[in-house]
Amino acid sequence: MNDDGAAELLNLLELEPLDKDLFRGVGAGGETPTRIYGGQVIAQALAAAYRTVPKDRLCHSLHAYFIRPGNPDMPVIYDVDRARDGGSFTTRRVVAIQNGKQILNLSSSFHIEESGWEHQHDMPDVPSPDDLMSRRDYHLERLDRIPEIFHAEVLRPRPFEMREVEPRDPVAPAQTSDVNHVWLRIPAAAGQSPQMQHILLAYASDFGLLGSALRPHGLNWYQRKTMTASLDHAMWFHGEIALEDWHLYSMDAPFAGGARGFNRGGIYTRQGRLVTSVAQEGLMRPIQEKSI
Repeated sequence: MNDDGAAELLNLLELEPLDKDLFRGVGAGGETPTRIYGGQVIAQALAAAYRTVPKDRLCHSLHAYFIRPGNPDMPVIYDVDRARDGGSFTTRRVVAIQNGKQILNLSSSFHIEESGWEHQHDMPDVPSPDDLMSRRDYHLERLDRIPEIFHAEVLRPRPFEMREVEPRDPVAPAQTSDVNHVWLRIPAAAGQSPQMQHILLAYASDFGLLGSALRPHGLNWYQRKTMTASLDHAMWFHGEIALEDWHLYSMDAPFAGGARGFNRGGIYTRQGRLVTSVAQEGLMRPIQEKSI
């Protein structure tokens, strides 16, 4: 984790108000230099929705469709539609726009705090983050084997610290289980509002999720054998989040086919409390070699 990267992310998620229910976000600063990282657009869209919602209502679910890749060199306009303000629930629809065209649609629902019956599945039994190497250090040890075109991406400061339970070789990954466990945290989340905790987790939730569907096929992005992109993304928030502490992102991919992979995840506190569920379908299209 890098303090500069964390400060950059927090600035990235502070939107500029343009008019009533209209906001502007910065395009640059995501996880990829060629298109805006999907988690960034989701997080900024959720941040825009939160600007129009009473403070006593937190997001309990969001559903988003990625429509076009975002240009990181341009700002993104977020247009919020106040779909409904009810007695217990508030609903918002957000359209993210670049060049007059939609790049993402997001629907989100917010709920007052209520009590009710409770249960959850147990957190998977995995090694502690204290016993694992950071994802960054793991890749730095293998930097000489990673294609040079990706070196800047590996070396770039990142706001979240991540530790993979079963990291795969970045150049020649073996075919393995689709189950994918990653510990994550961002110390800069300390003192942030519950709303910002949701926004930060929305940002992180897109990282590595689609990779779960690549694992059984011995694939990753460094090989340049597959075209990948998030197609849709859904989140359900179950409880209080404090991302300055370690959280386990437990992912799997029960299906792949038709050039798409279906991925899902549960996010747990270190004490085993389930705070978020995630689901996503992503493009994983084989890249065909051009014939001469």
